[in-house]
Amino acid sequence: MGNSTIEIVEVHLSIILVQRIAIIAVFAYVLSHTRAFRLLFKETTTGREKLALIFIFSLISIAGTYFGIPIEGALANVRDTGAIAAGLLAGPLVGTATGVISGLHRIYLGGFTAVQCGIATIIGGVIAGYVHMRIKPKTSEWITGVIIGVSVIMLSMGLILVFAKPYEAAWSLVSLVAVPMSLANAIGIAVFMIIIHNAKEHQTQIAALQTHKALKIANATLPHFRQGLNPISAEKVAANILTMTSAAAVAITDLERVLTHIGRGSDHHAQGMRVFTKLTKACLAQQQVTVAQTQAEIGCTEPACPLKSAIVVPLYCRDELVGTLKIYYAREEALTALDIEFAQGLGQVFGTQLELAALQHKAELTAKAELKALRAQINPHFLFNSLNTIVSFCRTNPENARNLLIELSEFFRRSLKTARDFVTLKEELEHVDSYLTLEQARFGSRLTIEHAIDPDTLDIFIPAFTLQPLVENAVKHGLLAKIDGGTIKILAQIIGRQVEISITDNGQGIPATIQKQILEYGFGKGAGVGLTNVNERLKAIYGPKHALAIDSVEGQGTTVLLHIPIDMEVMVNG
Repeated sequence: MGNSTIEIVEVHLSIILVQRIAIIAVFAYVLSHTRAFRLLFKETTTGREKLALIFIFSLISIAGTYFGIPIEGALANVRDTGAIAAGLLAGPLVGTATGVISGLHRIYLGGFTAVQCGIATIIGGVIAGYVHMRIKPKTSEWITGVIIGVSVIMLSMGLILVFAKPYEAAWSLVSLVAVPMSLANAIGIAVFMIIIHNAKEHQTQIAALQTHKALKIANATLPHFRQGLNPISAEKVAANILTMTSAAAVAITDLERVLTHIGRGSDHHAQGMRVFTKLTKACLAQQQVTVAQTQAEIGCTEPACPLKSAIVVPLYCRDELVGTLKIYYAREEALTALDIEFAQGLGQVFGTQLELAALQHKAELTAKAELKALRAQINPHFLFNSLNTIVSFCRTNPENARNLLIELSEFFRRSLKTARDFVTLKEELEHVDSYLTLEQARFGSRLTIEHAIDPDTLDIFIPAFTLQPLVENAVKHGLLAKIDGGTIKILAQIIGRQVEISITDNGQGIPATIQKQILEYGFGKGAGVGLTNVNERLKAIYGPKHALAIDSVEGQGTTVLLHIPIDMEVMVNG
């Protein structure tokens, strides 16, 4: 056969093979636009998904064989496209399995080059899978595919030349089909890889949108779950999810009852009902995500229920199961892997929000317990000292004793009244004044009081029993150790959105060696207990940045500084 004849045959074969590969490319394009096929391409796949990929790529590869053109007792074909694409896209297991299936099929068909071509296809699937495992190709997948495709064709041609007999027939065949098969398979692999790559990119975009949606829902539901898991918070959260998704209904339960059900089916999936669907009971029993793709799998007892598929996600708080999140859809077989991952993500976010709510509640309870403990500790101590002072005035100055008794009763009346968590600064200062009046009666001219209070601060709410312990600490541990006593200054002013309050004494100060530890619990076995208690309550209520600040110079005095946020919600609830 002359060179010109060979060239004509090569061109003719190339055109036909490219036409055949176009059919495979169209098939790949249609597949790439099906949701089920796109979901098969992800970082980790199940055994069932791998089997599905092996079936699809083996079908493509075998079709490439049947699309082949008989020539000189052999087939010019595009079989290797399927095996190589399988390995590059889905890894060594899928690539090897596809290569073995399609290669053995080629050997089964027979022909004087069947064994060599079949072995080459098997090797192509193995190599492509190895390349996927080693270099994880991304944007340049098609280039890698072209190189491997041409290499496998050349390997196949080499095997034919070495092992096929007679040699003259083998050489004639190779000279005719090497270039057309290399060209067609290279184009097929490149087109196939680009199509699948675009499909994967599309899937990534969908996943990103799902993540964005989950974050929006998490942000919208955070204020509600701060109140814990209850019918009110559950209803608001479910309404947010229903608004932001394509779900037909959303429900939230505790371990026994439906806290809320928003959307379709609310006539028989009613708030307050005991959990009754088979799917939800399975989720609570297994403590894992359960999925129903059909109405029968949901297990609703209402035959006309409009809910056809559902995802039920367990809700945890501190590793303890507390309820479920249920997302329903109006169509059967409507759930994808992304929908399930989206629901799982919401469940994890809601669990974190519930845990934060529990921690906040615990901090509030701790603050209340500390406040009660401080009252129980200080009031008896102060009472005994005040009564001793009043007794000493009963004979020498009965009128003063009478006034002090009135002041003492006023002090304890306010102590009982301030069982509230928050009081106005004015009320707290009146409480402090009652205390200081009694202390001045004890220590006379040794104790001087100065005030600098911005009138705009008087109606702002602060935690109850905050200033009196600080003032008492200044009197007892700052001034009384000095023979000539000293002065206490109380300052309150608004700075930005905060009230700054300072209590300053010119007493003995705090030794530098213990200043860093003075606010720690239990330090001093009584010395500084008021400071530590107030400090911990402020941190529990407002956060660590609102801890007390102490500035003290030994022998010169101490200033205790606190900053109270101007919080309208606290003012109302006070």
